[in-house]
Amino acid sequence: MNPDRPDWDGPYDYESTFHEPLTTYSYLAGQTDELAFVTGILVLPQRQTALVAKQAAQLDRFTDGRFRMGVGVGWNEPEYVALGESFSRRGDRIEEQVEVLRRLWTDELVDFDGEFHEIPDAGIRPLPVQQPIPLWMGGMADPVKRRVARIADGWLPQFQPGDEAESHLADLYEYADEVGRDPDEIGLGGRMYAVPGEEDDWIDRAQAWRDLGADFLSITTMYQGLEGEEHTAHVERVAAVLRDVDLL
Repeated sequence: MNPDRPDWDGPYDYESTFHEPLTTYSYLAGQTDELAFVTGILVLPQRQTALVAKQAAQLDRFTDGRFRMGVGVGWNEPEYVALGESFSRRGDRIEEQVEVLRRLWTDELVDFDGEFHEIPDAGIRPLPVQQPIPLWMGGMADPVKRRVARIADGWLPQFQPGDEAESHLADLYEYADEVGRDPDEIGLGGRMYAVPGEEDDWIDRAQAWRDLGADFLSITTMYQGLEGEEHTAHVERVAAVLRDVDLL
């Protein structure tokens, strides 16, 4: 986005770099046989569902099943305009997309006639290793929490541990109960900033996420002045510190 655009107050502009996740992960998958991958998040309603299903299935095979797909509805309307999709219907669209993706990842042939999709007895090959690929959702608005409670495999919230986290999790568990779902079935993904040199803070934050019940923890290296291989080196340093205290 042009930062001079009227009424624009977003956190990034047209000079900010964002690599396309599915193609980037496909490249990285060839560099490791240990790392797991999760998108955080893919704005799903902006994309063609069958194509995403095919791309994700291929990535899941490249990683031998070490892929979670984090999805969400996004917030930036100009992105939707540029991609020719409806911003106002994004919540409805993602719900149908989740159903379609799971069908395409598990059934050899899919016959589907919905509000946003028509698949006339067709399918994708090869199917993914995981059938279906786990679908996690990002966001913290109330409609998102209700959607997570109903149809997501896990949640990728933006909060950090504390009172706000407890309140949001209480909402999620309540909504899960309302639809007859065991809250323990819903995974929780943590995310933390690890400021270089503040090892004690890394440990405290990681322990707090463990106490909340996080299934995994992502280390965010954005906005810390790191370049190139410094990102990888920093994550490795954080991992070593957390491993020393049995938090990894």
